[in-house]
Amino acid sequence: MNIRFLETFIWLARLQNFRLTAEKLHTTQAAVSSRIASLEESFDVRLFDRNSRSATLTPAGRKMLAYAERIVNLGEEMRREVEDASGDGGLIRIGVVESIVHSWFPALMARARERFPHLEVEVTSDTTIHLAQLLRADAVDLILQTHALNDREFADQPLCEFPMRWVASPSLGLSGQAVDLECLAEFPVISFPRHSGPHIALEREFARAVERPVRINCISSVAAMIRLVADGFGVTVLPPAIIQRELREGALEVLDVESGFVPLPLVASYRLQSHPMAARVAELAAEQARAFVLALGPDLDGASADALAAGIDTTLSPTRAGKSASEAVKQPPRQTAPHITETETGTRTEMRAGTPAKPRSPRANRKR
Repeated sequence: MNIRFLETFIWLARLQNFRLTAEKLHTTQAAVSSRIASLEESFDVRLFDRNSRSATLTPAGRKMLAYAERIVNLGEEMRREVEDASGDGGLIRIGVVESIVHSWFPALMARARERFPHLEVEVTSDTTIHLAQLLRADAVDLILQTHALNDREFADQPLCEFPMRWVASPSLGLSGQAVDLECLAEFPVISFPRHSGPHIALEREFARAVERPVRINCISSVAAMIRLVADGFGVTVLPPAIIQRELREGALEVLDVESGFVPLPLVASYRLQSHPMAARVAELAAEQARAFVLALGPDLDGASADALAAGIDTTLSPTRAGKSASEAVKQPPRQTAPHITETETGTRTEMRAGTPAKPRSPRANRKR
């Protein structure tokens, strides 16, 4: 059955005129008559009552019209889906850890919508362990998480690294002093999920420095961890990059603790023979991650007391992140203006004269 013949049948039924139908389809009246005759021969039924001026549907033609419209619409939908799958459209399923959700993922979604307007995104937020399982089971197409898979079937693209720091609520009274792990062990310790990289590192740190067993409360939700610590329930290790608002508002503070925590790596992973858009979205994620890190600057490792007191918002604003993340990546940090600092304010950058606030370690602050 020729879809083009069905389209001709539909337009003739609507216009009821061979000449108008031919003009609509940019063909000849003879071609229109031939296509209708071919359909009538195929179904062995008369579809139109014809006269010199018009063509009206027969009862059989009215029944066939509904089916013809459904078939043509389905053909158009199929064509769109096939074109989207080979271009910038279709559905992509992305798995993402909460550390990314709470930092640059909203800006990534805005950039993806701008760059690939026909792309439909389905997002699953889970732990790295579960996301890796979903990717191997082909339940997602791309994962943004904290460990390279190191598998020949998959590509691993580094995105960025987030420094990890001990944080707590000011209500615990741990600010303005050096704190060791023995002291922290006196409080409930909150951790990322069991067997995750941060949890394993936390156990190793306590095993090295504390003789007695330490109870660690594992929570799969980063949002729940932040809320519990902000409410004074206990202490935890988090990337300052994902708690910028809590640090500015004074709900959380970075503690002065000597520890061996390595930065939290963030990685995009996808199957090599997989969704055609996976690699392109992974590259876009890398651009947005670098832009986020560049925008935070020293605050990536924990906002300084001076910045907090001044109320400076050092996060990448949603408008800026969604509009020009790639621009931020392309512009390297300034090297020739030692007495100028940059701060993001809304959608513009203000240049403020003055001696740059060199980030000081908490230990240096204590000596002052």
